[in-house]
Amino acid sequence: MIARVFPRRTNATPNDSLAFVGMPDLLTPEWFDEVHISVAFTYDMPMAEKLAEAWGMRTSRISIGGPGSGMRGGQFTPGMYLKRGYVITSRGCPNDCWFCSVHEREGSIRELEINAGWNVLDDNLLACSENHITEVFKMLMKVKKVLHKPIEFTGGFEAKRLSHWHCEWLYRLKPKQIFFAYDMQNKYEQLVEAGRILRQCEISANALRCYVLCGYNGDTFDKAEKRLSDVIKAGFIPMAMLYHDEKSNWYNKAWTKFQKEWTRPAIMRAKGLIK
Repeated sequence: MIARVFPRRTNATPNDSLAFVGMPDLLTPEWFDEVHISVAFTYDMPMAEKLAEAWGMRTSRISIGGPGSGMRGGQFTPGMYLKRGYVITSRGCPNDCWFCSVHEREGSIRELEINAGWNVLDDNLLACSENHITEVFKMLMKVKKVLHKPIEFTGGFEAKRLSHWHCEWLYRLKPKQIFFAYDMQNKYEQLVEAGRILRQCEISANALRCYVLCGYNGDTFDKAEKRLSDVIKAGFIPMAMLYHDEKSNWYNKAWTKFQKEWTRPAIMRAKGLIK
């Protein structure tokens, strides 16, 4: 019996009887064959170490892993460390962006076995081979028809890799959300072009989202707001993501308030920022 323990609950956290969040309590079973502490974010490592100490009383085999620990990912097992329906079909990224640890941790693209699901979390799906991407789209079409689940791509698409043939599939899939990313100003024109292609292929504007990195060392509210506004002009609904390191502002109350206002479409609509 393997218990999986998570420092915090997110939308992707498994919800079966052997998935736990935080410290054990009086209702927690007394013994497990193994306990796996799964860390998604680097800043949760201090908490993970405390969890390992506490949960170590309930097993002789305890380990800390996950992307936040710097651990290289292996084959994806549905439902193990992500809620059922969330899937990873590839790992890695050919880019080596200064703010991202994926390339260092996972290397370039590795295509994995494709498991059924409806929310794709790949690091850079569009960097995969055409055959792999096509097989992922085919899987999603089957899931949509059989389970009637809304399709989501929350891992993020790279704007410069988007092609019309991708959009032909997206038109058929009619996803609830497709996330892109705007992390560096010199990539803005690529985002603009992706928005143009998506509109040309009649992809719903309400599905187009974009992660926008904010709060890193040297960033300001004015600069961040300009990037977020530019994303709207490109045809996407922005989602502010606070950069996390020892010099960043993610723990700053003003920045967290700023982020909240730029992650909720309802707030943005109330302010007249988006339609």
